Amino acid sequence: METFGLRWLLLGWQCLVIPAWGQEFYTAAVYEHAAVLNPSGKIPSTRQGALRHMKKNLDIYQEQVFAASKQGVKIIVFPEDGLQGFQFNRTSIFPYLEPIPDPNVVRWNPCLHPSAYNGTEVLHQLSCMARNGSMYLIANMGERQTCEQSDPKCPPDGRYQFNTNVVFDSEGTLTAKYQKWNLYFEVAYDTPKTMQHIIFNTPFAGRFGVFTCFDILFYEPAVSLIENYGVKQIIFPTAWMNQLPLLSAIEFHQAFAAAFGINLFAANQHHPEYNMTGSGIYIPLDFPYYYNSESSEGKLLVAKVPIITSTQNYSLQQSKSQMTSAFLEETNYLEASLLQKEGGKQEQTGPLESSDPGYVFHNVMMFDNYTFISLTGLKGNLQVCSNTLCCHVAYERSNYTPSNLYALGAYDGLHTVDGTYYTQVCALVKCAGSSYDTCGQSVTTASDIIDFRLWGNFSTTHIYPAILADGMKIYRADTRGWTNNNYYMTKKGMSAGLVTAVLYGRWYEKDYCC
Repeated sequence: METFGLRWLLLGWQCLVIPAWGQEFYTAAVYEHAAVLNPSGKIPSTRQGALRHMKKNLDIYQEQVFAASKQGVKIIVFPEDGLQGFQFNRTSIFPYLEPIPDPNVVRWNPCLHPSAYNGTEVLHQLSCMARNGSMYLIANMGERQTCEQSDPKCPPDGRYQFNTNVVFDSEGTLTAKYQKWNLYFEVAYDTPKTMQHIIFNTPFAGRFGVFTCFDILFYEPAVSLIENYGVKQIIFPTAWMNQLPLLSAIEFHQAFAAAFGINLFAANQHHPEYNMTGSGIYIPLDFPYYYNSESSEGKLLVAKVPIITSTQNYSLQQSKSQMTSAFLEETNYLEASLLQKEGGKQEQTGPLESSDPGYVFHNVMMFDNYTFISLTGLKGNLQVCSNTLCCHVAYERSNYTPSNLYALGAYDGLHTVDGTYYTQVCALVKCAGSSYDTCGQSVTTASDIIDFRLWGNFSTTHIYPAILADGMKIYRADTRGWTNNNYYMTKKGMSAGLVTAVLYGRWYEKDYCC
């Protein structure tokens, strides 16, 4: 069977796909940037005022490029909105915008030819950073394009404004640009006329794709780049606002990279006051990342990255020392009768108290109405359903305290808040308080060590597995994959308490059907 555009080798329930590579590596960097913001973002500035503001951020970029060059970095990524910040409207952002020629039409090195285009001071400085640092450099900036009123889509002010990523090669040549397709309530910008699949080549690691922030939640262009174009390395500038318990930056971005077995270079803004932090170099066998909600400083992440040349199937034939606990081994989730014996049910025939095993209830999580079932005792088997999706968990806890609550949640439906997209989700979550009405709320601390197997009968093949632990620590699943129309993951022996284990499914085909 084909899943995620990769071939899976099914050996019972123990399977995993990871990429194969030789011994070739390169050094990459992402910078989580505490952008200097404009305190008057909605008040128009002059061009000179905008340049003075952006110079503060460009100076920081220059420092990071210099630091990265001393470590042999070949490619560096800066975050979305890193040069001007955010909270602009269409008029106030205009002085920050620059015309950016199409690299497919014009070959231009702004560092060597700064006067070729007027009003391109920022492009000039970025180009020189890349050239002087001898590295590929990707930055996000605002772009303007004039348009004729004969163009039926031309805005009333006679220009298009785009949220654009620019890519410079190590000589400083503008080699690619990408205009963001899925805008996140960005009133300052226009959606491009056409959706773009942008791929650029490097001499040290081959092909890279690029998209921005909110794009990662949709099939186009993010998944399409990977599945239809075979891109295995993704550049990802973002200004990601963390949404716990399911969509914190490090949690979902690592899950996305793991699901496809790719290298994902995620550079986020660092503004904890806006819930913005969390960057990473997510590679198949390791994932250096950064999450710090206390510090006000930016962070340069540097890592050795494998050059992925192909995908290969690896069976996770476990030794006895690697086996899950005896309880989880004995739990065959294909035998549905066990679920009833242990008390897990989709619906109850009579009222239950919250202290009863298998207590089913509804709570809002991530703005969606989830159906939950309570976890009680040191071990158990539970099932809960939402529409066509049934979620299951077999678990064993290190300790059990009645006030330390966990629940298994299921949601199968159209998400309509802060974006419209269809999800199928199975989530094992720690509740924020000592009552079940807190399940689904934001929480970052946990003390219970839980071994688990989590699975569901998903209708979509696009499922992103994530495990979040105490103190915003992320783990990779021990095993994951498909068997008998169920997608599952397992984890044993974590060193930190479990906060969230989630199989986050995206049913892209149903985004606009319901």
